[in-house]
Amino acid sequence: MKFTANQIAGILEGDIDGNPDITVSKLAKIEEGEQGSLTFLANPKYKSFIYTTKASITIVNKDFIPEQEITTTLIKVENAYESFTKILTYYHQVKNNKLGVENPSFIADTATYGENCYIGAFAYIGENVVIGNNVKIYPNAYIGDNVKLADNVVVFPGAKVYSECIIGNNCVINSGAIVGSDGFGFAPNSEGEFSKIPQTGNVILEDNVDVGAGTTIDRATLGSTIIRRGVKLDNQIQIAHNVEIGEHTVIAAQSGIAGSTKIGKHCMIGGQVGIVGHITIGNNVKIQAQSGIGRNIKDGEAIQGSPALNYGDYNKSYVHFKNLPKIITRINELEKKIGRE
Repeated sequence: MKFTANQIAGILEGDIDGNPDITVSKLAKIEEGEQGSLTFLANPKYKSFIYTTKASITIVNKDFIPEQEITTTLIKVENAYESFTKILTYYHQVKNNKLGVENPSFIADTATYGENCYIGAFAYIGENVVIGNNVKIYPNAYIGDNVKLADNVVVFPGAKVYSECIIGNNCVINSGAIVGSDGFGFAPNSEGEFSKIPQTGNVILEDNVDVGAGTTIDRATLGSTIIRRGVKLDNQIQIAHNVEIGEHTVIAAQSGIAGSTKIGKHCMIGGQVGIVGHITIGNNVKIQAQSGIGRNIKDGEAIQGSPALNYGDYNKSYVHFKNLPKIITRINELEKKIGRE
């Protein structure tokens, strides 16, 4: 796909300084720009690269004035970073704008789908599935019976949505993710063995949820595991049965949340965080990477460590943690000195 400077300026409502007919077909960082690429300058630290970049077009802020000769065509906008993000989104949409049903794929007779949909080869669409408009289901994806996919959902290759789950508008489910697998429900019997407890609930993703590659969201034992509007989940996260995650919370990779825990709105959870089950984490909580959470957390707390402490307390304590060998040596020397006296 090729775009002219004139077309890009039209999308961004920007002004062109240079050749309006020059074309680009790829994106690049400003320091790695080459002929035929589009880049941007937003951070002043990278200003020197605009005089050496070989990128054909560079998006800059309107107040940028070159201090040396440049070869790149400029598109001047109000906010270069936001404009480049807009172009990335537009490029992504154009690149992935596939339509139609590829063969071989399986679509049950009772399934329905809306307008402008794409269903890739070897995808499986089960009984009574309802698919909205502008949905993209890529090859080898699995959509189980009675699933509902709202408008503009994207299910990438190899992702699986198990039966009865409900996916809201504009959700993205990345490759290898599993939505609706059985929760980890087993009960010991009289012989000391573990019997499986049927997991009869489902998973609900509200609007604008992103699920990272390899992430698993378990169905509820009863009721629903609920991921609220605007939640963003990184890759390889485990979310257990009956968990609820509040609006616009973000969770980084390799974190695990045990069953029936409730997490509030606008939380930020770092990578490899472990959270026990049946607790409540408030709104606007920040949890540092590799923390272990074993208690309820109040609104607005920032915590770190395992078991997790208040973030400020942890940093103060860490000064002493790393000096423990020296402190022990000093204590032993003092005890010997006292003993001699």
